Amino acid sequence: MLDTRALLLAAAAAVGFTGTASDANALTPLSMDLAIDPSVTDGASDHATMAPSAFERLPDEAYEPIARVTNARARLQCVPFARRESGVEIYGNANTWWRQAAGVYETTAEPSEGSVMVLRGYATANRGHVAVVKEVVSPRLVIVDHANWLNNGEITRDVPIMDVSEAGDWSEVRVWHVPGRHWGGRTYRVQGFILNDLTDAAEQTRAQAINANVPVG
Repeated sequence: MLDTRALLLAAAAAVGFTGTASDANALTPLSMDLAIDPSVTDGASDHATMAPSAFERLPDEAYEPIARVTNARARLQCVPFARRESGVEIYGNANTWWRQAAGVYETTAEPSEGSVMVLRGYATANRGHVAVVKEVVSPRLVIVDHANWLNNGEITRDVPIMDVSEAGDWSEVRVWHVPGRHWGGRTYRVQGFILNDLTDAAEQTRAQAINANVPVG
């Protein structure tokens, strides 16, 4: 374990924790909700299969070299990937998820494991992206899995996202750029986090539909 940590820290130091080189093309202009191909599979996130205690003593910088593209040919948009990984059954383009979640799913302003992070773009309201939080490392760092961040339909896992908001409230973030091994220079607005928990009203509606033999979901 000590050797692994030393290697991670050395790798982090080599790439630099505060790099500001150009990042990816950022958010897909309009992340379309396309049906996911059930044959598309890739390795599970390290953070999804290991206990949080395995990571809790590592400094934030140690998580950066872990991020990687696990399936470059998945041809996925972020929406079907997030739906599959989180269990949050919302359909439609990424820029509609926060609105659709209102009154249906519990939402929060702070990240939690398994929640869906909803981002809006830096340029226009049509830019949206969703990612699944796999680990809350510290008050300012989470690890996510997501698809199509690099606009090539790829699946990327164990990606650090850093809260850079002045208030420390997760309203603005910066994303680790996997190909360049540095923090992206752009910042993105976070609308919030959607939990895989229905609201009381939604639970009641679902129960009534089930009792009435009406298909749900």
